[in-house]
Amino acid sequence: MNPLLKIAVPPTDVTMTTLLRVLHLEANSHDAARIEALLVDGGLSCTIRRVETRRTFSSALNDGQVDLILAEFFLHGFDEGGALEMAQQLAPDVPFIFISAARAETLCFEHMYRGATDCISKERLGRLVPSVRRVLREREARVALRQAEEALLQSEMQLRQLQKLEAVGRLAGGLAHDFNNLLMVIMGQSQVLLSEMGPDHPLRNRVEEMQKAGERAKMLIRQLLTFSRKQPSVSKVLSLNATLSNCESMLRRLIGTDIQLTLRLSVDDLRIKADSAFVEQVVMNLVINARDAMPTGGKLTIETASADLDHAPTYHVNPLPPGEYVKISVSDTGCGMSPEVQAKIFKPFFTTKEEGKGTGLGLSTVFGIVTEGGGGLDVISEIGVGTRFDVYFPWVVSEIEVPEDEHVQVQSVVGHETILLVEDEEEVRVLIRDELRKLGYRIVEARNGIEACLVATPHIEKLKLLLTDVVMPGMSGTELARHLRVIKPELKLLFISGYTDDVGIGVGDPASAFLQKPVTPEALASSVRELLDMKPTNPTSCDQHSEAIEESQSVNRA
Repeated sequence: MNPLLKIAVPPTDVTMTTLLRVLHLEANSHDAARIEALLVDGGLSCTIRRVETRRTFSSALNDGQVDLILAEFFLHGFDEGGALEMAQQLAPDVPFIFISAARAETLCFEHMYRGATDCISKERLGRLVPSVRRVLREREARVALRQAEEALLQSEMQLRQLQKLEAVGRLAGGLAHDFNNLLMVIMGQSQVLLSEMGPDHPLRNRVEEMQKAGERAKMLIRQLLTFSRKQPSVSKVLSLNATLSNCESMLRRLIGTDIQLTLRLSVDDLRIKADSAFVEQVVMNLVINARDAMPTGGKLTIETASADLDHAPTYHVNPLPPGEYVKISVSDTGCGMSPEVQAKIFKPFFTTKEEGKGTGLGLSTVFGIVTEGGGGLDVISEIGVGTRFDVYFPWVVSEIEVPEDEHVQVQSVVGHETILLVEDEEEVRVLIRDELRKLGYRIVEARNGIEACLVATPHIEKLKLLLTDVVMPGMSGTELARHLRVIKPELKLLFISGYTDDVGIGVGDPASAFLQKPVTPEALASSVRELLDMKPTNPTSCDQHSEAIEESQSVNRA
């Protein structure tokens, strides 16, 4: 026997800790009183409901409040064994004991082959209490066995789910780099086209659609990485209202013109501790879910409010303690959900969309982000009326954290300095090279680290910045940076990468920075100018940071 199942079986001695609910089908009041007295004298705490007719017996079974059935074999209104057939239909898991006169004992025993638990003659009622105890033990054992089997099945399902998630994680991590490079080219070049088009250009709408598709692809990659826990998270105290306001225009692009979006922000200064990108992703996924529920248009409302919770939301991992919370509500006038669908919406890979139209990751990602942040969710939905998601995060009173780089105002992104650009993806390299040259920079380019060492030598005196991919064949970007800083310790470094594992490279080095692909031409130009405008740092310090960068990348690749 499986050890899990063996542990789940209860001990052989049954002690009644709750009242045993007995349904007694008996027309003879004298016999009924004798049987009740036997049960009580036998130490069984019970309540007995006596019925005499087919109608009252059926009604009692339908009520469902029955632990044991005792039934006279011959009773007016029932065929031979008819009570057993009715009980098997309406209460199949409840033990059933026939109590019969001696003349019917043989017939009664035949019905044990048809599902009766036991058959006791009225001339031998001394067997009743031991029989009741036995059948209750057997019933509890069956229930425990079934629960253990269900738990084992659930464990197997969870194991398969974990294996599936692990596969998704490996897939997401491996593809993120390639997809981010492709998206950088698509989104970057479409942005270049838009900057060169007038507002009335006949192709402008098509290019904007390209950008929207790129944004959706970027979001999907981020969603996969978040879902597989490969997307880095940096939590800080932030203003919820400001975060939602910043992504309003993007949300409007996502839903199209057929849906009316209303944003109602609380007058309270709602603060939470979270990664702003993850909060945006929660709202975006809920908005996309609402959009898909309104294929012919409708109304979508996003609201923020304070909430004083005295009970945990329906969907959570750890029960939320009572207190003050911040609530985000996303409601739509869409098709709504049935209770059966609603019970599955947060399960990974569950989707109601037709094949090829949905990943089944959107709402499960929402659940993961919210519960990871100490929050929970409530869902209200009605078919044909719409759906509302209420998302709760703990309300924090700390000051809003502003990253240091947000204090820096880059007045101009143009320049004339010499930059060494190293990128093994030609399309990405061409995009960056052309955009920086437009701004006046002199660009020396190379396809990999080894080639970069060769082309950098004649330009080393004028070289001000190394802009390099991190993962390249032959020599990595961090190795290249270390080699060049031996020659020129004051060289500034800007790393770019499509791998999320590389996030954090260069942290602590004031003369280096990191950008996650896909990055827009504007963000790239701003980071380049910001680095170049920084005051020179101590060469010794730079060299120490180069070693730290190399060690950091070694850890990330391990």
